[in-house]
Amino acid sequence: MFPSWDAHLFRLINEAHQPWLDGPMEIISGKLTWIPLYGLLIYFLYKQYKSECWKSVLYLVASVAVADQFSSSLLKPLFKRLRPCHVDEFQSWIHLPAGCGGQFGFCSSHAANSFAIAVGFYLLTKNKSAGVALILWASIISYSRIYLGAHYPLDVVMGALVGGIGAWGLFKAYERLIKKS
Repeated sequence: MFPSWDAHLFRLINEAHQPWLDGPMEIISGKLTWIPLYGLLIYFLYKQYKSECWKSVLYLVASVAVADQFSSSLLKPLFKRLRPCHVDEFQSWIHLPAGCGGQFGFCSSHAANSFAIAVGFYLLTKNKSAGVALILWASIISYSRIYLGAHYPLDVVMGALVGGIGAWGLFKAYERLIKKS
C-alpha cells in the first residue's frame, strides 16, 4: 500500500544520525518546547487585532484541533501503518534516541499540528517573513520525527498537507464568519 521508496528514504535519514544531534532533535520534537513561540504568536496577533485577537486565537486553536483529530482519530486507525520503530525488520539498525511512540504513524500529528499553526498564522497576518519562518519551523519539527524514528517521510508530508489544507479550509469559513459580524 505504501511505496518502498518511503522506507528507503526513512532509513537514509534515520541512519545518518549524529550523537550530538540526538538531544536537540528530541527538544525540537518536544510538545512543551514551543510554548514560548505560541505565546509570541498570540502577542503578535494581539498587536494586530487588539480586542478582536480572541477570534484569531480561536481560529488557530480550531485549526490545530482539526489537524490533530483528523490525523490521530481518523487516518491512524484507518490506515494502521506501523511506525518504523514497531517494524520487526528495522530493529537491527533503527536509531531511537527518544524511544518508540504509539503503534500507528500515518499521518504525523506533529507535522499536521505545526503546519496548521504555520499556515494559519500566515493566512491571518499575511506576513510573508513570519510565514516562511513558520513553514521552516514546521519542516524542522517534521524532519525531527523521521530522525527520531517515529515516522516515515510520507507520514510527515501527509501531516503537512492535512495541517495546511485544514487551516486553509477553516480560514475560508473564518473569513465568512468575520464578514457577517
